[in-house]
Order: sequence, then structure tokens, then C-alpha cells
Amino acid sequence: MASSFSAAKITQPLPLNTTTTRSPDNPLFSSFKCSPPASSFLGSTHKLRIQRPTSAWSQTRSGTVVAVSDVVKEKKLKSNAPTANLLIGANAQLITKEEGLEVYEDMILGRAFEDMCAQMYYRGKMFGFVHLYNGQEAVSSGFIKLLKKEDSVVSTYRDHVHALSKGVPARAVMSELFGKATGCCRGQGGSMHMFSKEHNVLGGFAFIGEGIPVATGAAFTSKYKREVLKEGDCDHVTLAFFGDGTCNNGQFFECLNMAALWKLPIVFVVENNLWAIGMSHLRATSDPQIWKKGPAFGMPGVHVDGMDVLKVREVAKEAIGRARRGEGPTLVECETYRFRGHSLADPDELRDPAEKARYATRDPITSLKKYMIDSKLASEAELKAIEKKIDEVVEEAVEFADESPAPSRSQLLENVFADPKGFGIGPDGRYRCEDPKFTEGTAHV
Repeated sequence: MASSFSAAKITQPLPLNTTTTRSPDNPLFSSFKCSPPASSFLGSTHKLRIQRPTSAWSQTRSGTVVAVSDVVKEKKLKSNAPTANLLIGANAQLITKEEGLEVYEDMILGRAFEDMCAQMYYRGKMFGFVHLYNGQEAVSSGFIKLLKKEDSVVSTYRDHVHALSKGVPARAVMSELFGKATGCCRGQGGSMHMFSKEHNVLGGFAFIGEGIPVATGAAFTSKYKREVLKEGDCDHVTLAFFGDGTCNNGQFFECLNMAALWKLPIVFVVENNLWAIGMSHLRATSDPQIWKKGPAFGMPGVHVDGMDVLKVREVAKEAIGRARRGEGPTLVECETYRFRGHSLADPDELRDPAEKARYATRDPITSLKKYMIDSKLASEAELKAIEKKIDEVVEEAVEFADESPAPSRSQLLENVFADPKGFGIGPDGRYRCEDPKFTEGTAHV
């Protein structure tokens, strides 16, 4: 069955009042007959130079362009295809009670965990840079909670919540942040390098763009297993998360090209929080509409309100689904916002206080809670019970991490060199780092 993001039928989302003519020689390219007014990012006061869609966009299986998450008006998708029966509107069933409770719990876990991290950092329990995820929970929960255990996630330095959403226990993530041996990387990764082989979290990466080639390689592995090794049940998907600041880097473009060329089962998820450290996204790129870079490489590009987990889930379902069906990659731009500074060492003085206050009113957790209660999917008491449960989980994680042992010195050089005997082990067979004079006389090595 054709995908509703089929690159052969659509190159980019269009406003509903836009008419389209397609070239008969090449269906990938269309000329758009429209003269749209200037528009802005969903929550920003800065004006863009070109039209930007203001909601999540999709395409029905017949090729009709629609806004899949516009919950203002109720209407049925108009399509010639009998399978296009998605309802859009305030009365549409966007999520079941079980799904809603799962997503709400995951978002609460992410927020409570990061708030606790801030406390622990300022109390000296964590060291180095710590980048928190507050405000962006709808992206992590909206995408990752739709994955199977065998699917892979590749993150950035803002990786704690991605690991939690993928199922890494809170105590293992907190212990890693504390630098303890019980952490998911035995204390050797720290805040920016979460990894879990068991949960297929393939790492957080400190340098921007660094994880995208790794994610592309993981997606290639899935395709190779299925098509070359004939593992017919291998339909594993990879999610590559990165920020707006990464989207002008070479690795990003190279991997978009490779993924489209080989139709790899990968979704490129841009967490566009509008700020790359202290650089406004609108000042850093010639075209702020990142999703448009997808069609340039022959894959669908989609923009979605990253502060609304229901909209994110709708787009994520389709993007993950087409990857799992072997229909290739998708570029999804999630427009979101971080509620804290770039890191806990950032005084966050560069962003306009009015802009921060405006986004605070669009808190994704508050929005989901209101939707769940208004839609009679959950009661206030049920959601309070979840919040209480998560508070206990986070408190237990801190106690576990605080009581856990530090890594032994013999672990210092493990996983650093491919051949530890070439440097990490001395002539006597012991690790060199165990020698009290380890730092002396090593220049010749």
C-alpha cells in the first residue's frame, strides 16, 4: 500500500488554499500557484520571509494534502482512496485512554527527572555540562513511545529523556549522571553519552551532527539484514534526533542523500527549539523552514507543532510506518522550545523574557492533561496518581545513584582503546592506570 507521505506524489506541504500543478515528466516536482502572505513560527513573533505551514501536514493515500492534526474543525478527509478514513477535529479519537496515560506518564517522568537533575547538579552531584529537556517532552514521547524494543534511537547531548522514553530505567540514567558504576554506561559516559545496548539507545553525542551518520548506519544495518541476509522479520526503524543548529552541517546533508538513495528505514527528527545555544535559528540559516530540505533530497519533509504531543504522534505514526514498510526516510521538523538555558551553566540571558513567557503558556504536559480530562479519557485523580508515582521513581533513582559505588580505577581505559594491551596494560599484565606513577614518564607512549 502506498504511503501517505509518498515522495513520488508530494514534495512539500501546501496551504489548503494553494492549487497545484504537477509536471507530467517528473512527479517529484510541482509548481505552486500561490502568493501567500508572510507567516511566522507557531510561537515566535519573528516573521519569516516565506510561507510556513502552521500545523502538522500529511497526505492521504490518494495524494490529497491535508492537515492531520488540525483539531479546530471536524471534517473527513476527502479522498478517492477507500482507506483514507482519518477524522480530523475536536471529536476525533486522537488517542486511546491507555495510550494517553502511557504518554502522560512518560512526559511527567521526563520533566520530573530533569527538574531533579537541576537540583542534583547545583548540589554538586553531577559534573561537566548538563543539558536539560524541559519543554520538549512532546517530541520524545510522541515519537519514541511508538517504537518497538528492536528499533534504535540516536540522540544528542540532550539525551536523558530520550533514554527514559526508550525504556532505560531512571535509576540507570541517574547513576550515569552521577558517574557511578551502576549507570547505563558504568559511569563512563555521563550526561552527554547515554547508551544502552539492551534498549537500542545508540548513544548521545556531544558534537552536533555527530550522531546522524551513526543513525544512518543503523538504518542501513536493518535494510541489509532484511534484503541481503534474508531476515524477513527485520523491519527495524531508526530515529535520529538532532537540533536546528545541526541542519547546516555537512553530515546532515550527506546522510539525507544516502538515506534517500538507499531508501533506508530512518526518520530524521529535528527538534527545532529555535535557539542553537545563543544563536537564533532565524539568523543562522538562509531558509528557516528546515522541513523543506527533505524534498530537496527526494524524501517527504513535514512540519509539526512540537509542543503538542498528539500532533507529533500523528506525524510520527506515518513516518515510522512508511520506514517500517520499506518506503524510505522522512524528515520531520518539530517546532518546540526549551524552558531552561542551553545547559545548566547557561544563565539564559540572550532570549527575550516575553518569548519565554509566551512558550511557557504552551506547556506540552499541561496541554495533554487538559485534553485527557476534557475528553473524559482520564480523571484528575488518575493523573495525580501518575505524578505521585513518578515522584517516587525519581526519588528512588537519586537514592540508588547516591548509594552506588564509583567505578574502579581499573575501568579507566576500558572502551577507550581498541587494543588495551597497546597502552592500557603494562608489562606486568596489570592496567597501567593502577600504577601510582601512571601519569609519569608516559610521554614516549
